[in-house]
Amino acid sequence: MRPGPAAAEYRIEDLAHHSGATVRTIRAYQDRGLLPKPERRGRANVYGEDHLNRLRQIAGLLERGYTLASIKELLEAWDAGRGLGGILGLVAEVDGPWSDEKAARITRAELNERFGGAHDDEAVAEALELGVLERLPDTPDAFLVPSPQELAVAVELHAAGVPLPAISGHLRELRIQVEHIAGRFLDFTTEHVFGQYLGHPPSDEEAAEAAALVRRLRPLAQQTVDAELARAMRTLATRYLRSHLDETAAEATEPAAPAPAPAVEAPAEHPPRSRAAAAPAPAVEAVRLPRRTVHAVRALVGPEPERTEAFIAAAAEREVQARTMDALADRS
Repeated sequence: MRPGPAAAEYRIEDLAHHSGATVRTIRAYQDRGLLPKPERRGRANVYGEDHLNRLRQIAGLLERGYTLASIKELLEAWDAGRGLGGILGLVAEVDGPWSDEKAARITRAELNERFGGAHDDEAVAEALELGVLERLPDTPDAFLVPSPQELAVAVELHAAGVPLPAISGHLRELRIQVEHIAGRFLDFTTEHVFGQYLGHPPSDEEAAEAAALVRRLRPLAQQTVDAELARAMRTLATRYLRSHLDETAAEATEPAAPAPAPAVEAPAEHPPRSRAAAAPAPAVEAVRLPRRTVHAVRALVGPEPERTEAFIAAAAEREVQARTMDALADRS
C-alpha cells in the first residue's frame, strides 16, 4: 500500500507568498490569537494547510468589513465547533444587491454624445469621485456605470439646461440626506429587530433567521422612501406652482405706479374737496421692520432698496399663501 501524499508544509516566507499576507502580518495574527502557533522543529517554525486556510478566512472576513476583534470571536466559535456557515450566509445576504438594477458599461464617446457632445474631463473626474462612473482595468476609454438610472437622470437634467457642476452639487447634497435616512432605518431595525442577534457570535440557526429577516426587510426602506418622496413632491410641487402663478397674476394686474411727485404736505385745515380731486392712493404702504431684519436681507440680495423691497414682499406673500392653504386644508 502506497503512503498518501505528504501534507504541505511551509516556512513563514512560503506561507506569506501563498496567502498574500506579509510576514509581519502573519506574526501579528499569531500575537492576537487569530492564527495558531506553528510547529517548532529545531530552530525552524513549520506551518501547514490549516494555517493557510485560516489566513484565507481572515482575508475574506476583512474584505466584508469585519474588524480583527470580531473575526477573533467568529474564529473562536468556529474552533468550538459551531461553524461559520450561518454567519457567512448572513454576511452574503447583507452584502447582496439592495436593488434590482444591473450595472452597465459605457464608452467615453457614448458618454460625450449623451451629454451633448462636449469632451468635459473635469465632469468625468467628478463623476468618478462620486461613484457615478468607475474605471475599468485595462480599458481607458470605457467606464462601468453602477446605476444606469442615476446616469440617465443626470442626462435628462443636463438636457433640460442644468449645468453639470450644479448636478454634481445636488447629488452630493442628496447623498448626505439619503445616507442619513439609511442610517436611521438601520438604527430603527437594529433596535427593534436585529438587536437579539448582535453582541455575540450567532449560532447557525440565529444567523439563518437574521438572514431571512434581511431578505424580508430589504425592500421596505426603499418602499417607504418612495412613498414619502411622492407625497412630499405632490404637496410641495402644488404649493410651488400656486405660489408662482399667484405672483405672476399679481404682477399682471398691479396698476402702474404713479410718477413720483414732490413731497408737499397739505395743510390739515384744507382737506380735499372731493374724491375726484384727491390724489390717487399709493400702491404701497410703509411698514416698520427691525433693523437687523433689513440688514440680513441686504446681506443676501445686495444693498439696492428695490431688491430688498422685492425680497421682503415675496417672502411675506409666500407666508400668507401658505397659511391660507393650510387654513383651507383644515376646513376640508
